[in-house]
Amino acid sequence: MHLPYDILAVFPTLLGAAVAGLFGRVIGERASQLVTCAGVLLAAAASMMLFSRGQVSDHVLMDWLQSGELSANWSIKIDTLAALMLTIINGVSSMIHIYSIGYMKDDDRPDSGMSRFMAYLSLFTFFMSMLVVSDNLLQLFFGWEGVGLASYLLINFWYEKDSANNAAIKAFIVNRVGDFGFALGIFACYQVFGSITYADIFAKAPGLASDHFTFLGCTVPTLTTICLLLFFGAMGKSAQLGLHTWLADAMEGPTPVSALIHAATMVTAGVFMLARLSPLFEYAPAALAVVTVVGALTCFIAASIGLTQFDIKRVIAYSTMSQLGYMFIAAGVSAYSAAVFHLMTHAFFKALLFLAAGSVIHALSGEQDLRNMGGLWRRIPFTYALMWIGFLALAGVGLENVFGFAGFYSKDLILESALASGTGVGKFAYILGTAAVFMTAFYSWRLLIMAFHGTPRADADVMAHVHESPLVMLLPLVPLALGATFAGWYGYGWFGGADREAFWKGALFILPGHDSIAGVVDVPEYEKWLPLGMALPGIFFAYIFYMVRPEWPGKLARGLGGLYRLIYRKYYFDEVYGFLFARPAQAVGRFLWKTGDEIIIDGLGPDGFASLSRRVARRVGMAETGYLYHYAFAMILGVAGFVSWFWFKG
Repeated sequence: MHLPYDILAVFPTLLGAAVAGLFGRVIGERASQLVTCAGVLLAAAASMMLFSRGQVSDHVLMDWLQSGELSANWSIKIDTLAALMLTIINGVSSMIHIYSIGYMKDDDRPDSGMSRFMAYLSLFTFFMSMLVVSDNLLQLFFGWEGVGLASYLLINFWYEKDSANNAAIKAFIVNRVGDFGFALGIFACYQVFGSITYADIFAKAPGLASDHFTFLGCTVPTLTTICLLLFFGAMGKSAQLGLHTWLADAMEGPTPVSALIHAATMVTAGVFMLARLSPLFEYAPAALAVVTVVGALTCFIAASIGLTQFDIKRVIAYSTMSQLGYMFIAAGVSAYSAAVFHLMTHAFFKALLFLAAGSVIHALSGEQDLRNMGGLWRRIPFTYALMWIGFLALAGVGLENVFGFAGFYSKDLILESALASGTGVGKFAYILGTAAVFMTAFYSWRLLIMAFHGTPRADADVMAHVHESPLVMLLPLVPLALGATFAGWYGYGWFGGADREAFWKGALFILPGHDSIAGVVDVPEYEKWLPLGMALPGIFFAYIFYMVRPEWPGKLARGLGGLYRLIYRKYYFDEVYGFLFARPAQAVGRFLWKTGDEIIIDGLGPDGFASLSRRVARRVGMAETGYLYHYAFAMILGVAGFVSWFWFKG
């Protein structure tokens, strides 16, 4: 039987997850690894075939939901955007699956832990695939929530650690906050458009551009309100400022989980959603302005936090948050192809950086604190070289019209598009984004120098066992390194060139006059060079501070005082949320538990009746003494009682 490529691009990961998850104890860990890796590799190959063929199709699998006038199919919608996303998701995930075989080798759990871990990875990949091939908001929401569930399972894989439990719960709850807004947006779409299918929504959106409706007692613009609600969901999944606090804590999961969540899946779901719904967002310019501002603030603030962190994975995590901000800047100025471009390049170099960081952690027997590293480049030279490639791509190093690493092309396209948009929010985003370029370069080389250069700061016993990772961990990094090096140079024409409209085939929609990428050619030359001009000083100052004058960072931190503490404590978002939400919720929960449940419900309900029956039984039992004269006295009292009753009744 001939199976179409769209089926093969989605369902092998589900099959692998089912086999490893349900039968892992029976078939063993090695077979679970093979079946999950084979499934994701098959999906990656099919995705590449779909992308190379450039076909557009809408494959309806079945009628999924029919309730009154509401209907939704379970389908596989393939266009350029979906095919590209499938290639990124399955391609990067396949490398992470293979890498996990080596990284999780020493995780000897009695509960088929490796089989379970591989099943979770494949399940995560499947849900993300279902998200990107949906043709309606309900299927999108299905994949959206499935990714959230799988992320909870993966972050909490080491469930015996309280920190992993707390991180998983935090990720789940924060995402539910965003998803509540997303669900409201879906409800509003059905209320306004009478459908949740993309084609119906996009066809009716132009006619509703100036409409208003009542929401929470106020008259508000219809499309702007819907788009803001949908964007609120994207803020949670893509860790934008305000709903970002879960992202760094997600590092409690194993390193392959960090790479999967932060590179090609979960956090990019919000960016994909905005690109997919571009025919709706284009008619809500106020919502796009909000997207731009939130993205710019996220980009800047996350980069500043990355300057002060010492956990190697958390530095890269805040880098992810910052790069996601760039993607939302692009979407906000209607440069959707630039947003997807950076999504693609970021998937390569961020997966490379996380997995290379895992190689460092593996070499140091689990150590993640940069202050306990140093002097590693001679011991693990291959990992060191890969780190260089990843950070060159992240910092966006390259020369115009010559060659640059992947991030150079996509990040510059975003900043130039923001400037070319000609809007105030675009200029604001350009300024903050350019400042973040400097900070990105600085914290990247700060990490590189602290981890690999200088005097070794790890224990002598740890340093004695430092070794390069096995090939099963290093080989998957090679395709990622190639992507981080050449993806931007090779793919620029698809995303920023003159032939991009022919490439996208209508998968992205931009209103006439909104195409900020078309205006990039008019950006002054010096402003095109400014991002590179900010990256190189960032690298230079990191070298001076951490290589030449290593005492300066401590002096600067003490000199900045409260400002440094503000940034180091991540702007106190966790403390503020704890004060405003977590502690009151705990207090209410404790009151309902102790007073409402134990005292009122249980005390007056089953526990109260049980206690009363015990007291009555205890009193009655006191009459059972075993003495004959007690029983005779009781009988006399009974007879007297009967006589008295009949006497008074006449």
